[in-house]
Amino acid sequence: MKAAYFKDGTIELIDKDRPELLAGEALLKVIVAGICNTDIELHKGYYGFEGVPGHEFVAIVEECPDYPELIGKRVIADINVPTVGAGSAYHGDRRHAPGRTVIGIVNHDGAFAEYLKAPVDNLYVVDDNVASEAAVFAEPLAAGLEVSQQIHITGDMKVMVLGDGKLGILTALALKLYNPNVLLVGKHEDKLALAAAQGVSTHCIQNAEELADLAAKLSVTNGKYDLVVEATGSEAGLGYAIELVRPEGTVVAKTTSHKPTSLNLAKVVVDEISIVGSRCGDLGLALSILKQNLISVSELIEYTYDFDDFSAAFDHAKRKGAKKVIVRM
Repeated sequence: MKAAYFKDGTIELIDKDRPELLAGEALLKVIVAGICNTDIELHKGYYGFEGVPGHEFVAIVEECPDYPELIGKRVIADINVPTVGAGSAYHGDRRHAPGRTVIGIVNHDGAFAEYLKAPVDNLYVVDDNVASEAAVFAEPLAAGLEVSQQIHITGDMKVMVLGDGKLGILTALALKLYNPNVLLVGKHEDKLALAAAQGVSTHCIQNAEELADLAAKLSVTNGKYDLVVEATGSEAGLGYAIELVRPEGTVVAKTTSHKPTSLNLAKVVVDEISIVGSRCGDLGLALSILKQNLISVSELIEYTYDFDDFSAAFDHAKRKGAKKVIVRM
């Protein structure tokens, strides 16, 4: 099978054997896969990654010896894979299972290939009413929704999402289901407009200085936010989020960067700010929202490439301000 292989900052299309299944696993034939900012960070050296990346995907179950009724079904998969004995199941939170592998990220080949494997316990069947190009957003949408599962969000809270990248937009759209006044702050009028078209309030800044000015104005007017979700993709974003949240407020950190982050911990301590890490979410919840058309994701697709053009697709995804780039097998 063909697969995209990352090593030392390079990308090569290679021929690779299909994955061999263990008990309880399914062989998945990839239909579409999305390129995520995490993939770009892996290419830069995050986690010291070497291998086949790709964790946002829709696939067809091609082989599944233990559950043949799944063969032919369109599925997505939770990317966190507990390391357990053959034939046994992990019953805790698989996102934090000791020794887990992570599809396309940690010690588990991902979806930038014709085939991959995943445990049946990780699979979610995609409803016929949800297009594959929409279902490929389930993983990042679930990550955006996870904030609502970690923090009790009420309708009267002041909620800000910082960053208008793909994850920032999806997080703002997700949180709007719980709070009608979510504010999305970013640097790109065209991308902010995608969220505004679905009812999200937006504020455009041109540079970091304008963001610092905004924080200063909010401080003077006691207008800081109860909850700030940092999804900038920048190692500097968390510091700005801390300046924008009120004393005793909460900052949710979404960015994963290969670069180190510096924080004003004195402000965190003095203002008693809570910082919550937030990662993957509930794929079943995300699929339900897509099925009900509560959030539209098609506007976030910038371009779809054939897998043979993977290098061009990846270069496109790395462009500053790029929306979602999809690879079709």
